[in-house]
Amino acid sequence: MPADKLRITLAGSELVVEEGTTAGLALAERDPAAKPIAARVNGQLRDLAWSLADGDRVEPVAIDSADGLTILRHSTAHVLAQAVQDLFPQAKLGIGPPIENGFYYDFDVPEAFTPEDLKKIEQQMRQIVKQGQLFSRRVVSDDDARLELADEPYKLELIGLKGSAGPDGSGDGGVVPGDSGESVEVGGPELTIYDNLDASSRELRWKDLCRGPHLPTTRQIPAFKLMRTGGAYWRGNEKNPQLQRIYGTAWPSREAQDEHLRMLEEAEKRDHRKLGAELDLFSFPTEIGSGLVVFHPKGGVIRKALEDYSRQRHEQAGYQFVNTPHLTKSSLFETSGHLEWYAEGMYPPMELEGAKYYLKPMNCPMHILIYAARGRSYRELPLRLFEFGTVYRYEKSGVVHGLTRARGFTQDDAHIFCTPDQLQDELASLLDFVVGLLRDYGLTEFEAELSTRPEKFVGDIPDWDTAEAALKYALDKSGLSYVIAEGEGAFYAPKIDVHVKDAIGRRWQLSTLQVDFQEPGRFGIEYQAADGSRQRPYMIHRALFGSIERFFGILTEHYAGAFPPWLAPVQVVGIPISDAHVDYLETVATRLREHGIRVEVDASDDRMQKKIRNAQRQKVPYMLLAGEDDVAAGAVSFRYRNGEQKNGVPVVDAIAEITGAVASRVQV
Repeated sequence: MPADKLRITLAGSELVVEEGTTAGLALAERDPAAKPIAARVNGQLRDLAWSLADGDRVEPVAIDSADGLTILRHSTAHVLAQAVQDLFPQAKLGIGPPIENGFYYDFDVPEAFTPEDLKKIEQQMRQIVKQGQLFSRRVVSDDDARLELADEPYKLELIGLKGSAGPDGSGDGGVVPGDSGESVEVGGPELTIYDNLDASSRELRWKDLCRGPHLPTTRQIPAFKLMRTGGAYWRGNEKNPQLQRIYGTAWPSREAQDEHLRMLEEAEKRDHRKLGAELDLFSFPTEIGSGLVVFHPKGGVIRKALEDYSRQRHEQAGYQFVNTPHLTKSSLFETSGHLEWYAEGMYPPMELEGAKYYLKPMNCPMHILIYAARGRSYRELPLRLFEFGTVYRYEKSGVVHGLTRARGFTQDDAHIFCTPDQLQDELASLLDFVVGLLRDYGLTEFEAELSTRPEKFVGDIPDWDTAEAALKYALDKSGLSYVIAEGEGAFYAPKIDVHVKDAIGRRWQLSTLQVDFQEPGRFGIEYQAADGSRQRPYMIHRALFGSIERFFGILTEHYAGAFPPWLAPVQVVGIPISDAHVDYLETVATRLREHGIRVEVDASDDRMQKKIRNAQRQKVPYMLLAGEDDVAAGAVSFRYRNGEQKNGVPVVDAIAEITGAVASRVQV
């Protein structure tokens, strides 16, 4: 090979190119019609301007791919920050990562941003996009970076953290909290600054400490919109200054963005916090505290129906019900390792009788104690323990969100103890049970994720391999679509996460199956095998809903508050044409109650049309209207909440339709 030539592999094919060829030029030579916005070089995301070396493997990154969307949104976050500093020169930069469906950037400014400010910032961003400024990467030393960014105190703090390697995300070196409060590793082993350069003169317009990669130019941002502002503590620590965060969204086409905005509009209508108040289901009294919910009678009915059906299905599947206390001595969580691993997410201890007690953040250590309460034989396994166990976790105030991110919640928690040779079939059975039960609640679209051994882990590799193989077997047998998240497992165990899509296409992570071979060892639990030897069981953690509260919130939004008949708090409302027909409807209601139907008769002074509107606003599945003709015929006018109506329906037929729909859990 001549010294001025390079041999590279481009999308699976070998290619000889000139020395100094960039990823962008190589990709353009292969397919001039393609429009990649970045490249993967030897598995790493790189700018199109990245100079290739001999032997490099190069793949294109399209703007509408997962990587492409991340880069697009990261680049748009930079444009946001540039626009803010153009309009507010005193603004100091925090971090600016892409997040699901968008991006944000944090700023230290004297005054909070107003809606008018957002309009001006967005207008300035459009000017920057129109100018087609170039994103240009350069490597700098720590000392040079400190000189260049001397006026940016938050960037200076991050420079010392540059060595924490991880996925690109915030555009800044260091380990910082993500949008949902979790840690996000950012930065890399070398420090880089991205300059925004004038397209023609190459004059510097703006710069930021950033790992990249970025779009080639700002003009390649097709569609974006600023959404809202909020407060955020620097690096997620309440002791640090509170910054102003601007959220935005960015998409590879105007059509994709418009569809997303329509979805957000629909999601706002379905917000479970709003519907919870309108339908009188639950509330969050400030007197009790942030992230702590109380269920009202109607919400209590729905919750009871959710739990009752779940208990019935668990009993049929061979689970044994247990109950455990809300707090325990600290020694339990020292043995389990939770104090070592999760102390920051636990509530502070209470000093009682010379000992420290903690509110429990999870149920598994107590379930292990139930297993360990007496000797166990292989004949008892698999042993499936199940509990609706209330736990408490100290979530930071910035991430508490109604029922879906609470501080006190009830897990539908199961722990299964089995022999090694039972593991595969037990996981397959569990996964089938999980999906089947979720379908009964009206969720039909599923995706799964298998998270495997991370770089830092505890335990023996053969155990990890056994667990991962068993989890994969379960997924393959289930027929579910799934992806493998390499290295994304917890440091102590691999797992399957089941995701569902709701009625408007949003993806929610719900059920988890996790094989744990650490906790049984920490507690020293055993069973007597068939040959008389003492063996250590495998333990499977299984949360189906995740938590009752979160599942309640997801279902409320999935159904937009219009729960199917079997879950609706009021299943039927009787609406008399006049006061003379109240007694007739009360007799119909009595017959319905004999079948376990939740029914009310509206005997208020309101006019009939208002009673109908009230029932529709409360999203009652069935309305039974009665006037003189109905009474004479032993019938009712049968009205559905979508406005359809059938007149002259015999009462016996109306009762049969309602009870049949409830019994079969139809999704009306």
